[in-house]
Amino acid sequence: MFVALLAGGACVAARLRRVEVVGESMRPTLEPGDRLLLSRTRRVRPGDLVAVLDPRSDRRTVVKRVAAVSAGGLTVLGDNPEASTDSRIYGTVRADALRGRVLYRYFPALRRGRPGRRNGRW
Repeated sequence: MFVALLAGGACVAARLRRVEVVGESMRPTLEPGDRLLLSRTRRVRPGDLVAVLDPRSDRRTVVKRVAAVSAGGLTVLGDNPEASTDSRIYGTVRADALRGRVLYRYFPALRRGRPGRRNGRW
């Protein structure tokens, strides 16, 4: 039984990633310094918060909101357009650039929880 629990925990851990928010492009939903838990998945829908490789530099990951999903990839936008570099600048992001969907904000303690959809939009 213990081995099964350990194996199950390892499978879950292998599907999760962590990222830290840097910058103001997702304010007010996310603040600089927020730390997020991501689920590695290929299934996203408009309104989801996701982490994708920056099309301008694959060494950088950006967190944005999915505006549209198409055969060509994902259209991603920041919640704070004045501070966001997103699909309005670099176009659609390839689906294979998806690093994961935001599941949970685990830090700071006072902001813990699941960042929700923005005003019911998308």
